[in-house]
Amino acid sequence: MSRAGHALGLRAEAAAAEMLAAKGYRVLGSRVRTPRGELDLVAEDGATLVFVEVKAFGAPRPGRHPGEAVGAAKRRRIAAAAGAYLARLGGPPRPCRFDVVSVVGSGPGTLEHLAGAFTL
Repeated sequence: MSRAGHALGLRAEAAAAEMLAAKGYRVLGSRVRTPRGELDLVAEDGATLVFVEVKAFGAPRPGRHPGEAVGAAKRRRIAAAAGAYLARLGGPPRPCRFDVVSVVGSGPGTLEHLAGAFTL
């Protein structure tokens, strides 16, 4: 990934975390590393643990949406990382959900939150 792409990703994750917090989510961590991969954001929505994938495009791309970049292989990687995160937590099982936040544009950009974007 280019330096500019990395910077865009960091800004998008920060904007997504801010938006989720404004919605009442409790953001537990960003860029959470596990033995099975990295999770962009981990948050709580009430009693539900939410694993959030953030996708960003620097500029609109006609006919394409950042959320579409979360295909089957990416969903499997996120699920594996989420499983490792849950194993590290231990304790009783708790409800979990996978969300996607898409960010289009630089600066504040346009954010779209899709709760329950996919299931396993």
